[in-house]
Amino acid sequence: MKIHSARCDTCLNTVYVYGLGRISNRGIFVLCALLFCMALTALNVYELHNTQSDTGHVLPHPGQVTEKNSVKKPGFAVYGRNVDAGYLKHVYLVFERLGFERRNDSDWDVLWAHMYPFRVLYSSLRNLEPHQKVNHFPGSGYITQKVDLATSGIPYIPAAFRIPVDVDKLFKYAKMNPESLFVQKSNDHRGISITKVENLNLKAEGTFVQEYVGRPLLVDGHKFDIGVYTIQTSIDPLRVYIYNGDMILRFCPEKYHPFDPAVLDKYVVGDDYLPTWEVPSLQKYYVDLGFSMKESLSAYLKDMGKDPNKIWDQIDDALRHAYLKTEPLMIKSAANYRSKRNFFEMVRFDFVVDEDLNVYIMEANMSPNLSSQHFPPNRVLYEQVLFNMLSLVGVGQRTRGDSLRPRSSDEEAMQVTEKNLMVFPAVCARRLCRSSCMSPDCQLCRPCLTPETMYVLKAAYMEHVNRHDCKRIFPPHMTEEDAKKGISLDEYSPENQLMYRWFQGKCLMDRTWC
Repeated sequence: MKIHSARCDTCLNTVYVYGLGRISNRGIFVLCALLFCMALTALNVYELHNTQSDTGHVLPHPGQVTEKNSVKKPGFAVYGRNVDAGYLKHVYLVFERLGFERRNDSDWDVLWAHMYPFRVLYSSLRNLEPHQKVNHFPGSGYITQKVDLATSGIPYIPAAFRIPVDVDKLFKYAKMNPESLFVQKSNDHRGISITKVENLNLKAEGTFVQEYVGRPLLVDGHKFDIGVYTIQTSIDPLRVYIYNGDMILRFCPEKYHPFDPAVLDKYVVGDDYLPTWEVPSLQKYYVDLGFSMKESLSAYLKDMGKDPNKIWDQIDDALRHAYLKTEPLMIKSAANYRSKRNFFEMVRFDFVVDEDLNVYIMEANMSPNLSSQHFPPNRVLYEQVLFNMLSLVGVGQRTRGDSLRPRSSDEEAMQVTEKNLMVFPAVCARRLCRSSCMSPDCQLCRPCLTPETMYVLKAAYMEHVNRHDCKRIFPPHMTEEDAKKGISLDEYSPENQLMYRWFQGKCLMDRTWC
């Protein structure tokens, strides 16, 4: 008969246990030891679970990290030719330092396109998610195409004529300016040389003829150009900045005088230009004292009794004209996409200066060189330009996540909320603005702000906070006196008027916004 307890069997020195049968005393000891070990293991597991809950994840042994335990990072993708050839090295490094990883699928936060992407990738880019960003604007070619820019009629650009459609205008201009010399150019920027109008090829379609800027400003006998890194963050309304930490100076390798049009190295800046650190008059500032290229040139001009601010103020004004002229065309191009808020763009404008410190736009580069392979000292400049730009547009975020997607409304409010956007308190406190939004003066008051306007103002606020060494070009910076008096805004679109007035209101409350 089976029982539910152990019973002693003295003659065999064994014990009968229900479910196990007859076992010896030694077996009983092993069984007890086994049960004790199982209990101890269960206790250790329980304590380990509590420890993990209190202190975070326990790191596995190196080399044993599983996909489940890996941390997802925000991602960037790359579009262009031979993107692993090395010319994007600094782009990759800056993204990685900002916590991004490169992706080869559609799950990216930023697309870095070294070529204009909207023709080939149109179907992929027309319906982007709100958090995704592309480093070009649709229609940006209206600024960066050499023919379009040169013949746009923008101030600060030497007179230019399309060939062959503007031949009659060219002859008329040459007759009125008989001393003028001309250069014939194309979008590929090849075959440039100076000549008189009668020696031009006036049947070469797709080219343009531009007046040559005579009497260039020289440093130690060398002609040079000034490269200004410009960052466009928004259209409709327009917001444009420059990287103000430095500008790139490139000098012709041959001295300008005695002038010979047959020697291109006297007046054309090529890939083998003379760098700033090899120009004797700038070495003491740039090399010995550690100033930027821009400040080295400013110091040299002051030594020569000239005012460098005349150059920098004209550059700011020239950029404003260029972007205001082309913004309507870019707005039209962006209308083919779900949102115009997914885009930003960095362009390098190249300027030349004459002896009277008059400034002229030569070209705008859509994807400027950012490789320091030829000139290693330029590495820091390129990486600072990239870091400042990505910080400005919100890619280099101060809060970290696995994507640029906003994680919560609380996280956004921690960075910017309604109180950060309010301007003109005296105006908004009036009964008129508290009861109606009909008056233009009330449009920036809280009851009159639409969700779209709130989005725009929050973006502008965050750009100001994250601007680092970037300077706002449009809406134009202002003095406190300018903000008090106001300026005529008739030439601006309604959206740009509102954007200017918001910065004006912020300036009146805090001079750092001027």
